[in-house]
Amino acid sequence: MTITNIVLILVVLGIAGYVVYYSIKKKKEAEVEVEVDVDDKTYTIEKMMEFVKRRLDEITKINLYDIGLSEEELKRRKNKKYELKKALKGCTYGDVNDKKYVKELIFDLLEKEYGVTESNISKSIPFDIPSLLTAQDKFDIIIHEYQKEFGYEALGEMIKKYKLDELKYVQGESKPCYVITDDEIGQVFEQENFQLSFTDKLEIVVQRIYQKYKGYSSIDEVRDMNVDGVSGGVSGLPESFLSQVAQSDGDYLEQVSEHKVPRACDSIWIFFQGKSIRLAFLSFGTEAELKRVCQNIYKYNNPGQLSDTNGYKINEMKDGSRVVVVRPSFSETWAFFVRKFDVKRATLEQIVRFPGKEETIELLKYLVKGARIISITGEQGCGKTTMLMGMIENIYETMNIRVQETAFELHLRKIYPTRNILTFRETETISGQEGLDVQKKTDGSVNIIRRGCNRPRSILDDTSSPSCI
Repeated sequence: MTITNIVLILVVLGIAGYVVYYSIKKKKEAEVEVEVDVDDKTYTIEKMMEFVKRRLDEITKINLYDIGLSEEELKRRKNKKYELKKALKGCTYGDVNDKKYVKELIFDLLEKEYGVTESNISKSIPFDIPSLLTAQDKFDIIIHEYQKEFGYEALGEMIKKYKLDELKYVQGESKPCYVITDDEIGQVFEQENFQLSFTDKLEIVVQRIYQKYKGYSSIDEVRDMNVDGVSGGVSGLPESFLSQVAQSDGDYLEQVSEHKVPRACDSIWIFFQGKSIRLAFLSFGTEAELKRVCQNIYKYNNPGQLSDTNGYKINEMKDGSRVVVVRPSFSETWAFFVRKFDVKRATLEQIVRFPGKEETIELLKYLVKGARIISITGEQGCGKTTMLMGMIENIYETMNIRVQETAFELHLRKIYPTRNILTFRETETISGQEGLDVQKKTDGSVNIIRRGCNRPRSILDDTSSPSCI
């Protein structure tokens, strides 16, 4: 080997060594830059939600035939892909099982792929600094911890324990009202003094991401609770009013922007044990978020499009809740009403509680067994449907039941799966009267009609106006 060849080899080795050194140096600099970026924004709710959206989109849209999987693995991956797509669709309809499946997947993605740890999770929600927690942060923590013990009774148990459903005066109001304020949630949080594990914190973060991505925003967990109903967009200033006042009264608009005057998107109410309670500590944040919830919450079983021409929709959710959605220009703001029916407690003994109730209950039972024409009337939310459910228990099993409703609410076949029961409802092309005409040809012994007035009376008649008697 000549000296020239040796020199050339040394030169090549020197160049190769420099290239390796330079690439390692660059890689370390890049890692430093990534770490700086991670410290700033990576673990915020918004960034993690972007990652979750992207990964779920990749999982559901990947072409499994291009990966070169074995037949068994291909079949397994196809089933998982189908299950995820089904869950992503079902969770928007109020299916708690699909919701649980999607949340578990998000939990795994954040922990195993995104790198969320005990040291960085507080960058999304400041768990370690209680003074920085918002009212919604505190509420989410309280509900998460209460659910461990009480399940879907968590909200009701919290309200009853701290007597949050009592009449109270709030600043700026001259009359008492039912409301739960930020200060009350703060007091509950301080008294409970929860000690959260990393798993608890991550589950709370996952819920926050889920409700912004696929859920119903701030009411997502509230809607699942065993309360009588949830509504939104029914108080506060409409967006149209704000645009009108913007030019004429700048001071008033400034008060609105500082959240001193509630907007329509700050309106969240629950119906709890006959009381309409405003959750002043919760908000949808923007009119666009309220609109998103309204556009998604009624979609179960494809009831049709909510449009300016057809400004309302009455439908049911996956769990049997009734949902009504309205929109401008039919209503002044976007709004929704979810009404839940506790069929497990729909017995006359549970409903009738005043002194001397035994005689009343016996009278109702004999009226039903005697096949009398009965009309149940009363104001909205007073318990007409629940009372009707309790009375149906006393109908002889030999009698066939036919039901006519505006929307499916009674769900009697869930309670009495072995009985001869069939329910009809109105559609865009079939009126209630046509439904009644069909019922006459279906061998029914008991006809239950749940609607407004101006129609034939029936054995059991659940109406909303005393003038129907």
